Amino acid sequence: MALVATVAISFVLAAGCGYFADRLRLPPLVGYLVAGILMGPFTPGFTADTALASQLAEIGVILLMFGVGLHFSAADLIAVRGVAIPGAIGQIILATLLGIGLSTLWGWNLGAGLVFGLSISVASTVVLLKALEERNLVNSPNGRVAIGWLIVEDLAMVLALVLLPIVAEVLGAQGAAAHGAEVSSTPVALTIVLTLVKLGAFAVLAIVLGPRIVPWLLTLVARTGSRELFTLTVLAIALGIAFGSATLFGVSFALGAFFAGVVMSESHLSHRAAADSLPLQNAFSVLFFVSVGMLFSPMILINQPLAVLAILAIITLGKSLIAAGFVLLLRYPLSMALTVAASLAQIGEFSFIVAGLGVSLGLMSQEGYDLVLAGAILSITLNPLIFWAAAKLNTALSSTAPNYGARKLAVLSRELDVIKARVDEKESQQQLKKQQLVHTFPLFSEVNEHALEELLLLFRPASASPGDKVIRVGERGDAMYFISSGAAEVRLPGNAIMLEAGAFFGEMALLSGGLRTADVIAVDFCQFLKLDRRDFNIFMARHPRLRAAVSDMARERKKMNVPGSLKSGAAD
Repeated sequence: MALVATVAISFVLAAGCGYFADRLRLPPLVGYLVAGILMGPFTPGFTADTALASQLAEIGVILLMFGVGLHFSAADLIAVRGVAIPGAIGQIILATLLGIGLSTLWGWNLGAGLVFGLSISVASTVVLLKALEERNLVNSPNGRVAIGWLIVEDLAMVLALVLLPIVAEVLGAQGAAAHGAEVSSTPVALTIVLTLVKLGAFAVLAIVLGPRIVPWLLTLVARTGSRELFTLTVLAIALGIAFGSATLFGVSFALGAFFAGVVMSESHLSHRAAADSLPLQNAFSVLFFVSVGMLFSPMILINQPLAVLAILAIITLGKSLIAAGFVLLLRYPLSMALTVAASLAQIGEFSFIVAGLGVSLGLMSQEGYDLVLAGAILSITLNPLIFWAAAKLNTALSSTAPNYGARKLAVLSRELDVIKARVDEKESQQQLKKQQLVHTFPLFSEVNEHALEELLLLFRPASASPGDKVIRVGERGDAMYFISSGAAEVRLPGNAIMLEAGAFFGEMALLSGGLRTADVIAVDFCQFLKLDRRDFNIFMARHPRLRAAVSDMARERKKMNVPGSLKSGAAD
């Protein structure tokens, strides 16, 4: 029952602590970390199985990185590259050097200092997005620069996760002393090259094959109409690519999951994949933060208060000043500098992942891990206050140099507007397709937006030239046809009925299971939307009102011996 107890109590405590954190106007993430502390071995009461929790946390990391990849926008990153890439790289380097310098004062070696510096140099994307959403800044130029900045940081940390195990021994990890002078730079350099080659091979394979296979697979599964199967396929792709990349290419689960998200983001079903997988992402992300809290010893706050304050100062002041300085040096406005500075004044999920890897490699002690966690909890708690202070400071200083960076901001805003317009156009085209479907075929006004999207996936395009027989008397009914353009003629004994755009035919054989009772011949160049028998049965079973409407119409036409009409024809 250890697994059940760990999961159940994690969710119960995380829900309660997360709620109280929200009531205190703190991010729920703080509550999840506190829930982990309450379940950990350093506090009285129930102690969860830390080994099980760490495995659940690994799934949380995979799904977190999958979500980051799913929302990754290469176009946005390219648009803000002028400030996000140099700023993020420069800030990581300087913040890491600050961390190394501070750890040197404590007597740590280079490996511990490097892991510590990297851990405090990267901010939490989860915390940032929450903060920007609360302030309606996600789609603003300042907000998109901050998001692009953190994406660059995330990519840098992914690379660090790949390289740290390779150079761990050289940096003083456990076991390095046993080899002593035998450690040379050449094997390490060769290992790094081979690792980067494998990483590149995996990236090329994912980028070349992924956009061809994953969207096709998602569409294939979506056409079944089963939401649970679609969600399962999304998770199978995320976990499958993560596990397969680790097994075949030796890259981390996190990197494989990130690429899975990036590949899936290219599909027109990415928004649905994100929505369907979000609940499970949230659940395992909570378990990840709870497991992090379980490893934290609150005694570090009492035993080393000055060290905790020093870390907090680097995170909230050092990183913020560095980031603001880079933005201003790149000649962007003060408002952007302050937004980015406030966004980076905290650390989160990647900090935990990097610090945890450092502990597992023997580069950093448990004490160092506790200091990183203390810095994370306190900086996340203070982040809303820092955003408030940044807004006040911006108001106070905005009049000092009102035109500074205005030209570069205007250019960036135009570029971001173009990207947003493309995204909006893509979404509006999908919406327009649904509207046109309902306008052309009023019958579909019976179904909701989700069903219309499903129909667009189920329909197969078909065409016919004048004189072509679309269906023949005596054939087995294999599909229902909807005329989107052109005209066709239904030929019954002694009668002929003309069907134009908006009419449909072929449903009676599907409903009855019998054979076709009439020929339908194209009299113009026709475009059809074809619904195969299996898809017809599945869709109609899910929408009984629509099936009833089609059945009633078919019975009425049959009874009247009139196979169709100009706009609502139903015929075999």
